[in-house]
Amino acid sequence: MEDNKIIDLYWARDDAAVVETSIKYGGICHGVAMGILHNRQDAEECVNDTWVRAWQTIPPERPNAFKAFLCRITRNLSIDRYRQNQRRAKHIDMEQILDELAECIPDREEVGFGDTLNTFLDGLEPLERKLFLGRYWHACSVKALAATYGLTPNHVSVRLHRTREHLRKYLTERGYKS
Repeated sequence: MEDNKIIDLYWARDDAAVVETSIKYGGICHGVAMGILHNRQDAEECVNDTWVRAWQTIPPERPNAFKAFLCRITRNLSIDRYRQNQRRAKHIDMEQILDELAECIPDREEVGFGDTLNTFLDGLEPLERKLFLGRYWHACSVKALAATYGLTPNHVSVRLHRTREHLRKYLTERGYKS
């Protein structure tokens, strides 16, 4: 079906507009979304959201280049979804970091804890301190720390685990309970 006839269906508020749009432009819109998201389910959701957005926009808008109009909507929705996924991934990383520390940090902040932690950090070897602060203060991934310091990710994980164990023991000896 020609674009003008599809747009006329939107103006008439005929549900067939969405069906015809999907038949004619579903593939290209899916390709746009996949190129950004690299996830079939997210791409399909963005394409479906494109049809909803087109329905909400036409009328009053009457796009001259219908294909470009749809691809722009899909692109914008896909970029928004990509950003949302990135934020969610960072949130998950932070939860993992906090879970790692939960074994050795007290449940509630106690008087003098900050000074005790600083004393512990001052007593670490420089690389151990850099890895610990990189992971638990700056929220760097194990992979990023490994690349920064020329180590393998496994080596970094083992060192961080040993440092956490050392911290747990250090805090327990000073009366802090996790």
